[in-house]
Amino acid sequence: MSERLTFPDNFLWGTATAAHQIEGNNTNSDWWRHEQTSGRVAEPSGDATDSWHLYEVDLDIVQQLGLNSYRFSIEWARIEPAEGQFSTATLMHYRRVLTACHARGLVPVVTLHHFTLPQWVADAGGFESPQIAYWLGRYATTVGAALGDLIGVGCTINEPNIVSVMGYRHGIFPPMVSDSARYVAVHEAMRESHRAMVEGLKSGPGEYPVGLTLSMSEYVALDGAEEKMRKIRLEMEDKYLDAVRGDDFLGVQCYSKSVIAPKGEVFHHDGDVTDMGYPFWPQCVEHTVRRAAATAQVPIIVTENGIAATDDTRRIAYLDEALRGLHRCVRDGIDVRGYYQWSLLDNFEWSLGYAMQFGIVEVDRSTFVRTPKPSALWYGEIAKNNAL
Repeated sequence: MSERLTFPDNFLWGTATAAHQIEGNNTNSDWWRHEQTSGRVAEPSGDATDSWHLYEVDLDIVQQLGLNSYRFSIEWARIEPAEGQFSTATLMHYRRVLTACHARGLVPVVTLHHFTLPQWVADAGGFESPQIAYWLGRYATTVGAALGDLIGVGCTINEPNIVSVMGYRHGIFPPMVSDSARYVAVHEAMRESHRAMVEGLKSGPGEYPVGLTLSMSEYVALDGAEEKMRKIRLEMEDKYLDAVRGDDFLGVQCYSKSVIAPKGEVFHHDGDVTDMGYPFWPQCVEHTVRRAAATAQVPIIVTENGIAATDDTRRIAYLDEALRGLHRCVRDGIDVRGYYQWSLLDNFEWSLGYAMQFGIVEVDRSTFVRTPKPSALWYGEIAKNNAL
């Protein structure tokens, strides 16, 4: 009989989503505008999974599965559609979402910025505007004042390093720039904005932990690429890990490993890959959690981890190994407070449209009917038992 691997009391077991990927018709955002030009995305987000209207259906599923938490993002482009004009109706909508979480015994984990900007911010320079930290700080202050009494955990910016690398180095996400100096400057602006947002959230009601969520990877250098790997990891991870010391927690988000060759990252790996083309590498969870905890020296929440897979048995195999690695971290005394599988729903996966299935729940695109997959029931049992 295999050993029962138990997690700490009050461990947060959740699943995660993001507003633009599930709400639908986020027409005032830079991403919506980006999607309207042919060739930039596989298909536009459109109605997404219509979670703007169907959030209670989503929350019922999370509760019925046996999870005790739900991570979602609120949409700046809806809350502040024009500079300095805050929508009371939108803030009230998100209050209803938060209230619905509490009614179901779910700890709401709220992310304030998940990849998208209001168009007026993008038009004023986005993360390159000298005003960006002020704008995000003011937004966080407004959100904290309106919603803080109901927030369980606050996340400032989702994967600021991915916004930087995809938007300012690879030129794939808005604003589609490829410039190494601007890329480094945007990373710096992200860290400054995070600090302003922490202050803004904490100025309002409620006592809840606030932190950043960082995309991390298990970096592997091939012979001769050690220095290149160190330089990449410095911008993508290390400067952030230093910057968040003293925060309430760090959200670690990881999916795979990054193999760096002397000429750059190797994207076509030998061996097993996920539908995204990433190496099938659930070991990344243990690696990144250990590294984050040792460097940042703050409590850790795994705010995203998962796999794109049409074969759901692969998802279960991946998540099982990831959670075993996470348990080893807990066993060794690392302060890990929760784990969020990405994602609740098969949803809009940015440039790749709807082809990538990260969800533990399938969504019929024509009726929006949700159908939990075997992986959802499997994961729910772990949450209910607080053990593998």
